[in-house]
Parts: sequence; C-alpha cells; structure tokens
Amino acid sequence: MTVLLAVAAVVVTMALLLAATSVRIVRQYERGVVFRFGRVDPGTTRGPGIVLLRPVADRLQKVNMQIVTLPVPAQDGITRDNVTVRVDAVLYFRVVDPVRAAVEVEDYMLAVGQLAQTSLRSIIGKSDLDDLLSNRERLNQGLELMIDTPVGDWGLHIDRVEIKDVSLPESMKRSMSRQAEAERERRARVITADGERQAAATLAEAAQAIADHPAALQLRLLETVVEVAAEKNSTLVLPFPVELLRFLERATPSEAAGERASGDAPAPAPDRVNGSG
Repeated sequence: MTVLLAVAAVVVTMALLLAATSVRIVRQYERGVVFRFGRVDPGTTRGPGIVLLRPVADRLQKVNMQIVTLPVPAQDGITRDNVTVRVDAVLYFRVVDPVRAAVEVEDYMLAVGQLAQTSLRSIIGKSDLDDLLSNRERLNQGLELMIDTPVGDWGLHIDRVEIKDVSLPESMKRSMSRQAEAERERRARVITADGERQAAATLAEAAQAIADHPAALQLRLLETVVEVAAEKNSTLVLPFPVELLRFLERATPSEAAGERASGDAPAPAPDRVNGSG
C-alpha cells in the first residue's frame, strides 16, 4: 500500500510539472513563437493570453512588439568638406513579424544598433557641415532609409531616426562665431546705407516740393518757430529765409543804380547875361 501511494505521488508530481511546463502566459504587448521539435510551423504564433504547449515537443519564445528606443552612441567622422565632427542619434523601431525576428537574426537589438552606427558614420561622410547643422530633416530621412532597407528582412520596421547633437571642435566654433559676427555687421551696414538712401530720396522730394511752392518754406519756418517756442527757451533763434536774401539782392542793385543816376546828372549851366560894354 505504501508503495502504491509513493508511485501515485510521483505520478501526480510529474503531471503537475508537465502541466506547469505546458502553460505559458503571453502579455498584451508580446507575441509567442512556438518551436515544435525545433521548427516554426505557419500559424504557430500565439497572441496574448494563456498558451498551452505540448510537453517536451514545444518551446515558446516571446517577442516584444512595443516600439523600442535605441540610443546610437556618438560617432566621430569627417564631413565631405573635411570638418571633424562628433554626431549621436536616437532610433525608434518595432517588430512587425515576430517569426522572422526570432528566426532570421540572433539578436536583433544588437544587429540594429551596429547597423545604425555604421549608417550614421556613412551619412556623416556624405554630408557637408552646413547640412548637418541646418538640414537635419533630410539627413534623418536618408539615415532612416539606409537602416530600414536591411532590417525589413529581419521582420523589423524603423519608425523614426533623429540626429540628436553635432559636436564641433573649439577652433571651428570660434571660426563660425567670427563668420556670423561678420555677416551681422555686413547686414547692419547694408541696412544703414539703405536707410540713408531712402532718407536722401525723401529729402530730395521735399526740396523739389518746396522749390515748386515757395510758400511751403514760410510754413515750414513758422512750424519751426512754434516747435522752438514750445521748449520755453529764453532765447529764440530765428532762421532767415534764403529767398528773402535773394529778393533783397535783386532789389538793392536797382535802387542803388537809381540813386547813382540821380546823383551823377550834370547841373544846369547858368544863363549868361550880355551887357554892353
């Protein structure tokens, strides 16, 4: 009787162990790939929930279907215009085919990381420094295409690639700072010269208007007097119109000539009286 109980206990224990090894739980963000005698048969991918396996025959491998964020270590490179830079990036990808991700590549995380590093160095060598600094969107698209093409065979999909930072040598930073300062100074001079040109054109138009309408100068004179008087000054400097001086110039010679003509006229000769004698 004791032997039978021991055998029964052993059988129950083995049954419980087999049941425990035959039941797996797959989370919502995972998919289970079942290897039956080392082979993956079509339709053996398991969704989230409880998965029952055949003892000894089946082996379950879980594949994460979430988007994976993979930082790409900073890579040193030389741009197409011979500038040494250090660039790092970040990569977002996810598994779209769990069977291929489990079968085609041993460690897809390591494979994607190495591929991203080589692609980043390649894109650095094909780009100019100005593109790395100001045209990152196009470089991000090119880098995404370079990485996504081979990983598609591994059952992966690249969602996005972003260049995070571009580090430059200190000497290059100083050179770029001087260049930017010179460019700002050039723009300031151009703006100042353009303002002077516009001011000169406006003054020329104003002078032409005053020349066409002499009364405008008198109005401007009165306006200037009002502006000066509003300052409550004890001394008032009144500008003398140039036109008035020209009028006096034209009037003074005629009056002087008239006076000279009247002053230089010969006096009448006295009449002679003839006397006898």
